[in-house]
Amino acid sequence: MSEASRLSVRGLTKRFGGLVAVKDIGFDIEAGEILGLIGPNGSGKSTVMKLIMGIERPNAGSVKVDGTEMAGWAPHRIARAGVGIVFQHSRPLHRQTVLEHIKLALLPDSLIKLVADPHVNRRAREIAERVELGAVMHRHPATLPFADLRRMEMAKAIARDPKVVLVDEPFAGLTLAESESFAALIRSFRAEGRAVLLVDHNVKSVAALVDRALAMYLGEQIAEGTAEQVMQNETVRRVYLGGKIETRERARSEVVSKPAILEVEDLGVLYGKARALDGVSLHVREGEFVSVVGLNGAGKTTLFNAISGFVPYQGAIRFGGQNLRGMSGAAIARAGVVQCPETRELFSDMTVRENLDLGGYHLAEAARSDQLTWLFELFPILKSRQRQTARTLSGGEQQMLAIARALMMQPRLLILDEPTLGLAPVILEQLSKALESLQRTTPITVLLGEQNVTFALPHADRVYVLEHGRIVWEGDPSSFEREMGRGYLETVPV
Repeated sequence: MSEASRLSVRGLTKRFGGLVAVKDIGFDIEAGEILGLIGPNGSGKSTVMKLIMGIERPNAGSVKVDGTEMAGWAPHRIARAGVGIVFQHSRPLHRQTVLEHIKLALLPDSLIKLVADPHVNRRAREIAERVELGAVMHRHPATLPFADLRRMEMAKAIARDPKVVLVDEPFAGLTLAESESFAALIRSFRAEGRAVLLVDHNVKSVAALVDRALAMYLGEQIAEGTAEQVMQNETVRRVYLGGKIETRERARSEVVSKPAILEVEDLGVLYGKARALDGVSLHVREGEFVSVVGLNGAGKTTLFNAISGFVPYQGAIRFGGQNLRGMSGAAIARAGVVQCPETRELFSDMTVRENLDLGGYHLAEAARSDQLTWLFELFPILKSRQRQTARTLSGGEQQMLAIARALMMQPRLLILDEPTLGLAPVILEQLSKALESLQRTTPITVLLGEQNVTFALPHADRVYVLEHGRIVWEGDPSSFEREMGRGYLETVPV
């Protein structure tokens, strides 16, 4: 690493209580270079960006811009020194127009000078044109489409002519055409000699755009190099894919003759103005295990939350022939659709047994006792941990408890959202055996969302691939291995 780099980071470390969110991260970015920071949810990517920008204070480490140490400075001092940030989520001033937002970013920091000079007005118009906002510069944020709100964040970030630009999730919620436009803007930063740090879940888009990539996992750096080198790195592939793809398919005749228990047709979901799902259609037959595979940010959780009645949607969702539109999440759960969320949502100060009893509160005492006996056979460790509070369990034990609590509700359809996230291989093996037992011994239908395809495929009867909020592939696990396994992480042009 060169001390003369435009942005130089050394030994960056951040702890939140006992959690080490970022551990000894270091990299350099030269003027006119784009570095991509990739990694699954919880890797520490956004924390690194916040530490550089001063939004969070590091516990240790160095952040230098053109040799000047800035670690621990307030964000406004770092901005004045030449660092701009493009936030993923826009929080505009709704009474100000686009042009006025850019002017505010251009104004000096002194409160004495509150009126923009003529050159500020001229410069603001130039920036608006530069980021393709010229036609809407006199409109207010509430009237703008999502992509234009993101462009406004770009405009504000470059208003001070920064030496370093930090870009957080630029492609989230954008269409393919909008992503291409944003990629061109980011490339223009490089052409102007700025150093760019780009964070995004969309590995393919990042890989096609950056000069180098740095991969993180659980707060640590696991690989650095060209995008191609990083994505071929065995550790990186294991983090994203989980290892060698294997399949254990059931005989198709066991499931193809059964009726669909879940039908999703032309599903669309908006978060504000960002389109999270676009025209998603899928079906799940009774007793079938279906895996929805996709990288972080693809839309898996949004799909599951729509099915569970947690978010408004366009399109149709039917369960057992019943239209779920207008039903509350509680009513949908009582009808037999039970989700085990990625975040687990355990009652941390309650014991294992109390969490399970809450899941089975609606059951008669005899039925609840039988269900507990079965679950303790499925997850033996929970039996010995009955009196422990949930917060004292390991991550793997908490995941088992979350799944067991969902099963206490005796679901007809169990939705599992990223159950393997952050778990050790030995725990993955235990979860895999539990799923295999469910598949072999119960009539429960399972819809599994996973990034880790080596966990998702062995039990799957069918697989859907979700990318940018759209279903891009459907088939059986062996076809996935032939047709999608190589391309799942390979780079494609943006």
